[in-house]
Amino acid sequence: MQVTPWDVEGVIDYDRLIEEFGMRPFSEMLGEIENPHILMRRGAIFGHRDYWRIVEAMKAKEPWAVMSGFMPSGLPHFGHKMTMDEIVWHQKAGGKAFVAIADMEAHAVRGLSWEKTRELALEYIKSIIALGLDTNAVIYFQSKSDHVKDLAFELSAEVNFSELRAIYGFDGETKLAKMFIAAIQAADILHPQLPEFEGPKPVVVPVGADQDPHMRLTRDLAARASIFSFEPIKGGLRIRSRKGRDYLDALKDLNFETRFYEEHADVFGNIDEIEREVRSIEVKLGGFAFIPPSSTYHRFTTGLTGGKMSSSKPESYISLLDKPEEAGKKVMKAFTGGRVTAEEQRRLGGEPEKCVVFELYSYHLIEKDDELKQIESDCKEGRLLCGKCKKIAAELVRNFLKEHQEKMEEAESRFEDYIIIGL
Repeated sequence: MQVTPWDVEGVIDYDRLIEEFGMRPFSEMLGEIENPHILMRRGAIFGHRDYWRIVEAMKAKEPWAVMSGFMPSGLPHFGHKMTMDEIVWHQKAGGKAFVAIADMEAHAVRGLSWEKTRELALEYIKSIIALGLDTNAVIYFQSKSDHVKDLAFELSAEVNFSELRAIYGFDGETKLAKMFIAAIQAADILHPQLPEFEGPKPVVVPVGADQDPHMRLTRDLAARASIFSFEPIKGGLRIRSRKGRDYLDALKDLNFETRFYEEHADVFGNIDEIEREVRSIEVKLGGFAFIPPSSTYHRFTTGLTGGKMSSSKPESYISLLDKPEEAGKKVMKAFTGGRVTAEEQRRLGGEPEKCVVFELYSYHLIEKDDELKQIESDCKEGRLLCGKCKKIAAELVRNFLKEHQEKMEEAESRFEDYIIIGL
């Protein structure tokens, strides 16, 4: 199993990913979320980092944001739709949405021209708006966002080649532009906390597990780029300054019992209130005061032909721009969890857990849980054969794409209602 931001190989063991990457199982958060998204309920979102920060902000109705992005190196497909759906759900739950068009990454890593990345990017922007993104959002091209590029430069001062080599496997042949993309992506994730966007706040980043190296680096950089660090102690927090003892003096006016030492200050009281007040002081001092970003991780979308989805194999995915009839034909050819013969399937039942069509139902096509459970039961009991099941799925896909593409056309006429930096 190999999982990096640019390569995914082998059979993916999600429990092993949680353990090796140091994530937490998302199932532990489900009971805390009001009306969780179907991707949460059905286990498609399997892991998280610090999602409790988002849940607490939701409950307290405090400011928070959702941020993710798309590399325009090919047409948007149902795999991208998962992330788009997660962004839209979080926005409707109260978060400010930030959507990156990773044109710098597409140009540096995939070698696409700026003109091609722009052409493809428009389809991603139209798609996420068609899926329900409202105007409380910032959509931007990496190459046109001074906030992101300036922050990337600041963050790049906090990381060296040895660390990038350990995280991403970079070597002596790696281009400098590809290395700088790591700083750009960290800036994508952290820039919603800049003063221009109302300062420090919890931010959740919905991604596939292959993007976790970016999250681990960014969380480290969030701490290194900030002045103050926080360490829990009995009854409060220990505050250290990364920029010298003089900065600790700024904490003398805290509204909490504070004991000063040579290298740190111990502050006693409610830790959330202490952290909030110290971050506010840091911002006044000109620091970033970044809150480590949270993240959710969804499963990889299986290719229609089995195995992993590949952008170089159009038959392995359904593009959001496919003609509905062509998409329906792809579904009819899809790999299923059926048996060799109809007779054997009636006797032994199907295996929906291995079926690409059932995955489409679970992640995209069927909203009602009881309806999905009925299909699963009929499959396992041999009452529903693959041919009929595919026909149902193909019809749902055709209907979805017809409606979605109509909404995409309408979305383009509403671009002026949105903040789109670089359009």
